[in-house]
Amino acid sequence: MTEVVAALIWEGDRFLICQRPANKTRPLQWEFVGGKVEAGETKEQALVRECKEELGITIQTGRVFCEVTHEYPDIRVHLTLFHAVILSGVPKLLEHNDLRWITTDEIPQYEFCPADVEILERLTKLHQKNKF
Repeated sequence: MTEVVAALIWEGDRFLICQRPANKTRPLQWEFVGGKVEAGETKEQALVRECKEELGITIQTGRVFCEVTHEYPDIRVHLTLFHAVILSGVPKLLEHNDLRWITTDEIPQYEFCPADVEILERLTKLHQKNKF
């Protein structure tokens, strides 16, 4: 199983999503910024590195929002989504095709990676209840 981490970054009532490049697996689908945990890294270290590599930002990780395991045809992932805040930098398209700040009401307008669907459902329910 591959350990993957991702960041839930808020700006007001909007959170950051990124569109995968056309030349990678799950092309042009939307996801949270993040990636694979490398040998010798903690999940938090991996997330800080991935955000720097993919968006050119420095983040601070917070508590875990949720964890999911998903079986793709080519890989089985255990995804840990952390709350995170941007300490410095403005997100830039260094690896992704596009990025957006969206509200939970806008989620249905985007095709997300299947591993994120359960997370997005939880996020929507919690946001509707205002229990962050």
